Amino acid sequence: MKKLSFLMVLGCAMAFKAVAQTPDYKERISIINKNIYQTFYDKGANLYLETNNAEENKGNHSFLWPLTALLQAANEMEVLEPGKQYIAPVMKAINQYYSGRAPAPGYQAMVVKEKQDARFYDDNEWIAIALMDAYARTHKKEYLETSKMIYRFLLTGHNQVGGGGFYWEEGNLKSKNTCSNGPGVLVALRLYQATKQKAYLDTAISVYNWTKKNLLSPKGVYYDNLQLPSLKIDSAFYTYNAGTMLQSGVILYNITKDTKYLDDAMDVAKGAEKVFFKNGKLPNNYWFNAVLIRGYLELYKVEKNKSRLNFILTDAEHVWNNEHDSQNLLGNRKIKSLIDQSAMLETYSRLAALK
Repeated sequence: MKKLSFLMVLGCAMAFKAVAQTPDYKERISIINKNIYQTFYDKGANLYLETNNAEENKGNHSFLWPLTALLQAANEMEVLEPGKQYIAPVMKAINQYYSGRAPAPGYQAMVVKEKQDARFYDDNEWIAIALMDAYARTHKKEYLETSKMIYRFLLTGHNQVGGGGFYWEEGNLKSKNTCSNGPGVLVALRLYQATKQKAYLDTAISVYNWTKKNLLSPKGVYYDNLQLPSLKIDSAFYTYNAGTMLQSGVILYNITKDTKYLDDAMDVAKGAEKVFFKNGKLPNNYWFNAVLIRGYLELYKVEKNKSRLNFILTDAEHVWNNEHDSQNLLGNRKIKSLIDQSAMLETYSRLAALK
């Protein structure tokens, strides 16, 4: 009887310890979001700042790219709190980057009233991906229509030079990058899922096949870009390139039921952990890693293999425990950035929603 009581007490203690050690993601989300609006938000202009250092910001508001990260984070927060409106202020800011110039409307890299600037296909793709995720949840027509507009802009950067694929920057014909093609596939896939218009699926499969043919490495992850006109490969590896192609493979499998796409996705998942997870952590770019996490979570919905996520959980804990200042602003540098806060806001929101 004493032995049984001891085992019961021990079992309760172990259960309490497990609960106590479960990260409080929602508390972290609250802290990070509050920090963003206290440190990086210009309320009067309804715009955001790139960093918490005025000298580094050089009097400018943020580039568009960090706002695309914040937009995705806002969507994940709304997943957790459906009654809240986290997306609205971010889109009010993003709309100030809208440029209607030929050949098609899109979003430029800096606030239009402050400077005419370049337009990047990947910046626009990240916006459409976040909005289509939000559309699947809310069915708000403006999210779908903005994403369709972005898709039309993307097509202006697609041709058969190098065999196909999207350029990275409008008017810059020097490379076709995984970072513009992987998310380009995702935009087309999400639009297909929403509309069932075959043209979107055709684009997705064509660009997916081009990217796999030209930029997949023997290690199972993706090279950075195909240089033009030389057709030389920039062999750098980045986590987000693996993430978009991993996620694309899973979604293509879900749509077509062709197991070759799922096999592709599992190969990327195996390769990415080996290539990127070193000494208990991922590389230092939080946002690149957040995009990688999207791919693994898409695969998890199909596989239900939670062990694949262990290294992601480990890295998320490392960041929170080791890479913050006294105000809980996250990042490895003394100067903290909006994109780093946004990336971890997305990451912890996704992990909080994980079943």
